[in-house]
Amino acid sequence: MTSRLMVRWALAVWIVVVWAASAGSGRAAAPDTGTDAQREAGKKLYLKYCSQCHGENGDGEGYAAPHLRPRPRNFTSGKFKIRTTPSGALPTHQDLVNVIRRGMPYTSMPAWPNFSDQDVSDIAYFLTTFSADFSNPDKVPTTVQLPGAPKVTKESIALGKKLFEDNGCIKCHGTLGRGDGPSAPTLTDDWGRAIRPADLTQSWTFRGGSSREDVFRSMTTGLNGTPMPGFGDALPPEQRWAIADYVDSLSGSEGPRYTNLVTVKHVLDPIDLAKGAANFESARAARFPIIGQITEPVREFHPPTTSVMVQAVYDADSIAFLVRWHDLRPDKEGKNGPSLQVPPEEEEETGAPAAAAQAPGAPLNPFEEAPAAPTSAPPSEFSDAVAIQIPSQAPTGARKPYFIFGDAQNSVDLWFFDLSRPQPVQFTGRGSQDVAPNDSGEVTGVATYDQGEWSVVFKRPLRPASGAALAPGQFMPVAFSVWDGFARERGNRRGLSLWYSLYLEPEEVPSAVGPMLKTAFFILAAEVIVIGWVRSRRTRGPSRTLETAGASGDINV
Repeated sequence: MTSRLMVRWALAVWIVVVWAASAGSGRAAAPDTGTDAQREAGKKLYLKYCSQCHGENGDGEGYAAPHLRPRPRNFTSGKFKIRTTPSGALPTHQDLVNVIRRGMPYTSMPAWPNFSDQDVSDIAYFLTTFSADFSNPDKVPTTVQLPGAPKVTKESIALGKKLFEDNGCIKCHGTLGRGDGPSAPTLTDDWGRAIRPADLTQSWTFRGGSSREDVFRSMTTGLNGTPMPGFGDALPPEQRWAIADYVDSLSGSEGPRYTNLVTVKHVLDPIDLAKGAANFESARAARFPIIGQITEPVREFHPPTTSVMVQAVYDADSIAFLVRWHDLRPDKEGKNGPSLQVPPEEEEETGAPAAAAQAPGAPLNPFEEAPAAPTSAPPSEFSDAVAIQIPSQAPTGARKPYFIFGDAQNSVDLWFFDLSRPQPVQFTGRGSQDVAPNDSGEVTGVATYDQGEWSVVFKRPLRPASGAALAPGQFMPVAFSVWDGFARERGNRRGLSLWYSLYLEPEEVPSAVGPMLKTAFFILAAEVIVIGWVRSRRTRGPSRTLETAGASGDINV
């Protein structure tokens, strides 16, 4: 009887445990929104450091927001790009922490390495107060499975390239990944603002990180609020890894490798504009960052062009530059100029107008045919343009002209190429408000656009009729400006560089081996002579003594 009661009791306990477990499995996890104290601490930090852009109410409408592109995140929407959760889901607390800590490269969102871990966590908890979704037990985020990265191989890269094409990635990112796909000019985010696809050949600009693992995560989860869909349910992990390998191969792992010097290579053959980029095969390439003109009205805080690649050569008579950068389309219509006026109110605008090829918020489906809507935005009122500037006279000291088109005391020689025109023209700049034509006709050039890249060649005499002469062995300040017509850049609204240096290598760079051998031979010869002379003295010295002594009769035999 006792044993039967024990069995029944054990069975009853087992039933209760199973029921509790099953009831618990159907219950949603509690939202992770922190404590009142944590959210209050985060609020103080947010209002001090974040509200200027994101707004006191988290709606992305801070007083700095109109100047920024892309616009600051609207936290009230609950849409976050960088996550480890499925497409359309909220981010986890750790996702928010990671973005705050690391920032978003090439945007106005900086990294915050000086915040303590507790500070970052508190801010992340406060962000959850802006959207009721974070408190909804039915919307508690769960992370997707992100397996470890397999070894990259030539085969995986080749497979990734094929999948990249087959799954429609080229529609936005372009055949070579430069962000110049046919849909690129038409893309908008969920708020109807123009948005550009990532340039996959410049991984250092990726907002969510540049590693293979980061690319795989973005491929899996998508970027909420943008046309970039998630492929977590559409492609198996091995195919997503193959695409990540291919994307990683487009830019490599060396980063931008920015520099501050253009080394101008001497060439024996005369520079021929008809040969275009072929003139520069022996010249070393230098990459320079392009930053926004944020000093004078009208400002451009985040220009679409983030860098330029520059090569330079010179022959007996001329110097030539090749300037290259990526652009989502060639704007060859309209006009541009370094002194075009921009209405002050346009500084408050962000993003270029775009033709809506799809409804806002509807991600581009890579498995469907492109919609019947236009696949390109209307022509821009303004054309693409590029300029090189050097001082009008070679500096004799450390002082350079003001880098924004010179100043009244030190002017600049501006070589400006409106890419809707066949040839560049020259200007003299004495400041952004004093740019005057000074076209001697000595600067010539040629421009081509191919699969997302502009290649522009400038050529000018080494010893021009007006302007600074250039000579081998000489350093000269040089700076660059780029105007994107699609973004309505012109005049003072543009991307530019700081002053860097160009150096003309001597025509024949003397080898160090010859002088070293000559010096070594001279030293060796001198040592041999000295040693021989010393030995001679030692050998001849005693015999002279004996001879002298014998002559005087002082030797006793």
